[in-house]
Amino acid sequence: MTNQAVDRCDYNVGEYIDNRYQVSKTLGEGSFGKVYRVTDGAGKNYALKLLRLWEVPPDIRKPLMDRFEMEFKTGQIDCDYLVRSLDYGTVGGNPFIVMEYCSGGDLTPYLGSGSNKIPLICQQILLGLHALHIRGKVHRDLKPENVLFKSNGMAALTDFGIAGDRNKRMTERNIFGKPNQIFGTYAYMPPEQVNRVRGEATVLPTTDIFSFGVLAFQLLTGSLPFGELTSHNELAQYQKRGKNGEWNRQKLAHIKNGEQWHPLFSGCLNPDFKSRFQSIKEVLKYLPEVTQVVMEKGYCPPQIVRGFCMRIMQGEEFGKIYQLSDLVQHGRRILTIGRGSDNLLPVKERQSAYVSRHHCTIETTPAGDYWIIRDGQWQKEQKTWQESSNGTYVNSTQVTQQGYILKTGDIVSIGDVKMRFENY
Repeated sequence: MTNQAVDRCDYNVGEYIDNRYQVSKTLGEGSFGKVYRVTDGAGKNYALKLLRLWEVPPDIRKPLMDRFEMEFKTGQIDCDYLVRSLDYGTVGGNPFIVMEYCSGGDLTPYLGSGSNKIPLICQQILLGLHALHIRGKVHRDLKPENVLFKSNGMAALTDFGIAGDRNKRMTERNIFGKPNQIFGTYAYMPPEQVNRVRGEATVLPTTDIFSFGVLAFQLLTGSLPFGELTSHNELAQYQKRGKNGEWNRQKLAHIKNGEQWHPLFSGCLNPDFKSRFQSIKEVLKYLPEVTQVVMEKGYCPPQIVRGFCMRIMQGEEFGKIYQLSDLVQHGRRILTIGRGSDNLLPVKERQSAYVSRHHCTIETTPAGDYWIIRDGQWQKEQKTWQESSNGTYVNSTQVTQQGYILKTGDIVSIGDVKMRFENY
């Protein structure tokens, strides 16, 4: 499929996509595709995102299509604060996603507007991020253009697929053009995402929490927290201030009730992701001027529990389930996870090497009533415990060799792969 020729599919107003959706307007054009406003036979409006696969070199079409399909599935999460995916198809070999149409535009007009709706908008953005995080997903590309307003005025996140992919072969090839789009995203990137070092390649919810801090600061003040960023000449200084945690505290002094926001920005914009706010629930505690809401639980265990499993929530094997309790019934109490085929849970990660060959270990009691996860594995030949290259995390907490007792609903992150510990 990916090596076959694909058709060039540019559409003008009035033309039909897949003989079902009539183009009424071009809404935008990104690095990977084009978004149209379309209508169906009943005259109802939708947004349709078309992946321009004809512009993509054949060797990266398959991973790009996989990411696009995962974006569609992410958009099927039932949450008011996410733009919902409604249909998926292909035309001329190019895949497309049909989404609900958000008639209120994006967040840009609200930046520095002084609107009394800003605290509520921030809350809605956070609830959208929470819905992603409890399902093992990180947005990675939070910025004003990716927050849209539905017809009822509610803010919703969009573009939670390939736009935030950190794979350089996908995002930095000139074939995609639009260097200003890639450049603009740097304003919202946390230090650990800009300059990755060994041991910090795992993308965690704290990535989105930093980006939210930048976005909320911009909403409130009309400025970016680390200074001007209008050219590449200013980029190095902007990122240096971000790395040092030097956000513009003076700006808050000129904003009504600005001091109330200080704790939120201090917790979100901390350059050390381990010291940053670790969860959306924690951020919401410091969001001023809003009524507290009931947080979505995310995972609800079944009434009758037969065993425990790991479900792949993000990664190349999205949806795959490893029945941990079944493995234990065959006499195994220690289960290994990694890229190597000799692991009892061999995780596929072909597009990167952030998962170690022998990444982590899960073990249980003889009764199988609780489970412990440890970073690294015991190496028989070397007679030593070897840690993973990029760490093992549960939710946003780094796991050590000493171990972490898993609770149902916990999200385990190893490299680009995220798993959820569940009952069945």
